[in-house]
Formats: sequence, C-alpha cells, structure tokens
Amino acid sequence: MTKIKYAVIGCGHIGKRHAEMISRNEESELLALVDIKPKDQLGIESYAATYFSSIEEFLASDIAKQVDVVNIASPNGFHATHALACLEAKKHIVIEKPMALSKQDAEMVIYKALHVHKHVFAVMQNRYSPPSVWIKELIDSNKLGKIFMVQLNCYWNRDDRYYKKDSWHGKKDLDGGTLFTQFSHFIDLMYWLFGDIQQIQSKFTNFNHAHLTEFIEDSGVINFEFVNGGLGCLNFSTSIWDKNLESSMTIIAENGSVKIGGQYMDKVEVCHVKDYVMPDLAPTNPGNDYGAYKGSAANHHYVIENVVDVLKNRATITTNALEGLKVVDIIERMYNQQVPL
Repeated sequence: MTKIKYAVIGCGHIGKRHAEMISRNEESELLALVDIKPKDQLGIESYAATYFSSIEEFLASDIAKQVDVVNIASPNGFHATHALACLEAKKHIVIEKPMALSKQDAEMVIYKALHVHKHVFAVMQNRYSPPSVWIKELIDSNKLGKIFMVQLNCYWNRDDRYYKKDSWHGKKDLDGGTLFTQFSHFIDLMYWLFGDIQQIQSKFTNFNHAHLTEFIEDSGVINFEFVNGGLGCLNFSTSIWDKNLESSMTIIAENGSVKIGGQYMDKVEVCHVKDYVMPDLAPTNPGNDYGAYKGSAANHHYVIENVVDVLKNRATITTNALEGLKVVDIIERMYNQQVPL
C-alpha cells in the first residue's frame, strides 16, 4: 500500500491537529513539520517527522521531494503565500480556513493550481458534523420548500486569553478580522446550504476589543438576500463574557422551521417540518473553548480521509478551491458593504 506523504506548515493548535490526524491515518505518513518557532517550544516531540524552521528550508530539502501534500496551517495572512510556494514546488495543498484574506489572492492560488495540475483542498470541516449532513440532505430534498428567512447567530467569547501579545490573533494583516478567523466556518455552511448572497448591508462596532485587536469590529449585524431567494441575517460578536454562548442557524421555510444551535452549531434544537419525522443523528463531537479541540476541529480526520480518497481516485473533493474562494469573496463583500450605525 502506497502511503500519501505529508508536510504541515504551522505547528500551532490546528497544525498539530493536522499532524495528529495524518499520523493516525493508515494510508498517510507525516514526513515534515515547519514552523518559525524553536522546535522545543511547540510540543511536537511525539512526531517522528523532520523539523524545518522555514518554508524555504523545507522546500529546498530532499524531504520535500518525497512529499505529496502540504497542509497549510500557518497564520491566515500567510495562507496564500505559502500555498503559492508549495504549488510552485508541484505539491497538492490543504489550506486551513480562510483560503486567503482577499478574493484576488484566492484566485491567484486557484490559477496556480490549475497551471501545475495540483489539487487544492479547502478545510471546512464543519460540513462533516451530523447536524450539517442532515440539514444539507433536508434542504436538497426540497422537503422544506421555499426558503423564506435564514438567521445565523455567532456569539463567542474571545478575550485576552485568546488575543495574547505574542500571538498573530488580532493582527489585521495576519488574522484578517472576526469573520475570517472566528466565523468563516459558519458562513461556509450557509453558502453550502443556500448559495450566494447579494444586497449586503453591514453594520459593525467594537464593544470591548479596541485594546486587543487591530480590527474595526468585534460585533456586527449583516443583512442580505440570497440569490436563490429568501432573506438572510448574520449577527455576530466576540464580546460574550467568559465563555461561548452559541452558534446557531434558524431556517424559516414554506413547509416548516428548523434551528441548529449549541456552541458550535452541533445540536438540532427545533425541527418542525410538514409530513417529516426527524431521524436519529449520530452524536456530535463535544466542543470546548480554550482547551483541546474546539467543536468540529475534531472532524479533521475526515479532511485527511478525503485527501487520501481523492489522490487514490476513490472520491471527489468535499470542499474544493472554488468554494473556498467563494467564502473569502462573501466575507470580503460583507466587510466592504458597511453602512453607518
């Protein structure tokens, strides 16, 4: 059995999650880890992979010649740059969310991938959670009928425990903003379920993060229309005291109403649909906040399985580069369509 060989760029919280999931997959092998911090500060001693202190050092090595796939889990602002460098080296890439911090940069990644005939996997692992799989099937089956309204509420706590002085979190050029770093997974789910949006009106404010971030916002209300029909609203905040409150999606439709809630949109709270009995769903991986793997971060093994299946010609990509680009495009338009409070 030929194993798919990986490198991981960025050995922070999520990068180590990628390394762990690669190591657990019997058809995968982790060859390299890359980060600018000293190895003894990263907590990666358990991995047998060769360590490199820069992407340039890695790509110039003999190890890089053996690598099939590079998983990019560096700070958001480096995603496009690192992706382009790895594509230039003729590697398939897995990019953590967001794919880039601008539509233009995401387009450059896609163009380069097409030019070198390599795959780009955009990580949106929330799609694998049982409530997400269920609601996708319900909508695609048209049991809900016409979609009238969708409300997405994302209320999380992000305070000085998260925005540490030595972290890239909160830096405009590396983080990108609240919608990119905290809530792009949920915007992806909305796009996956209902398609593109238009007629965007965004209102932002900063309640208590002016000393923690370089962003103009920690909270906002965004109204829009779906191109396929129906009204939408996104309400978000990272000013919730002490711990996360919820990430929820409420759907009002012709034939019923549905609400998925919980901290990570991991629980079906309401399902009242005409002539429909909701099936029992598999349990969702529990989430926590500042501890181990948050909510659906426990779904990363599905991402690695999909990479293996695609490269072994057993499946198609579950979240392709164009979908990753579309999420970046939607967030960019949300930020650009600001109206006065």
